Amino acid sequence: MKTERSKGIRAALASAFLLGLAPVLGRQAILLGFSPLAVVALRTGSAAALLVLIVTLFRRQFLFIYPVGFAGCILAGVVNGFGSIFYYMSLERLPASLGQLLYSLYPFFLALWMMLDRHPISRLTIFRLSLATLAVALLTGGTATEVDWLGVGMMLTGSLFYALHLPINQRVLYEVPAPTVTLYTLLAMSAVVIPAFFLFDPQLPAGNVSWWPVIGLTFVTFFARLTLFLGVKHIGGMQTALLGLSELLVAIIFSHIWLGESLTPVQWMGAAGLVISLLLARNDVTPPSPKSHKGGWLSWIRPPNIPPDIWGPHD
Repeated sequence: MKTERSKGIRAALASAFLLGLAPVLGRQAILLGFSPLAVVALRTGSAAALLVLIVTLFRRQFLFIYPVGFAGCILAGVVNGFGSIFYYMSLERLPASLGQLLYSLYPFFLALWMMLDRHPISRLTIFRLSLATLAVALLTGGTATEVDWLGVGMMLTGSLFYALHLPINQRVLYEVPAPTVTLYTLLAMSAVVIPAFFLFDPQLPAGNVSWWPVIGLTFVTFFARLTLFLGVKHIGGMQTALLGLSELLVAIIFSHIWLGESLTPVQWMGAAGLVISLLLARNDVTPPSPKSHKGGWLSWIRPPNIPPDIWGPHD
């Protein structure tokens, strides 16, 4: 149990580091001339295609999934696909650092979704959540520039959708390995964002524009998704989300290095509060809900009787 928890924490932190690079690379691609819809379609579709290729060639057992689990992945992918569209459209209007600050409110939204699904939440988790929310308030309220409220609204909508897809996938991950969940969730996301690109903004920048930010974003998406769901599987959606707040610090550091963005003293106070919330993770041992977890609005995502070795050894 302790080994699985440590594995989950490491996976969640690795995912947070990679996801912290996403707004910086996405903002850089947009500044180079890529539209937000082009960025989200290219990075999601390419990451999904890469994962399909690898699984088909080397780990075909991960293609198997029971029907209700497949439906759960599709639902999570569609929800997160719409969230990604709002996220990258917001990055067109907001600095990467400020956008990620707002996006970091997703644990607050996640707590609401998980309470509706009757998941246990410890007192320490509630304290960490409150501290993190205060920290984000300081980070957001301490900005020295005028805020684009449409961009803020779109980023908060993206955060809400991102939070919603975590408990859905957590249900599926009770019985399904992380690579399988990642595969079908990314495919469902692609089925949302790629048509949106072709319907509303089917243009790419001139041929002399650098594609490196988009290529980097593809690999960040690929590895971040695998480690994200591995973390959710071993320590649950809420703990993964709270550890995932460290992506905010990554975004702040790299947006300063690559994009020249900076924080005010008040925002640094918020960042310090966020670090404290993250450091308390080692003492927060609330386990994921058991496989027999019943009730809640996601109770329909229940697997049939599946042989435990159907996928072979997996995380």
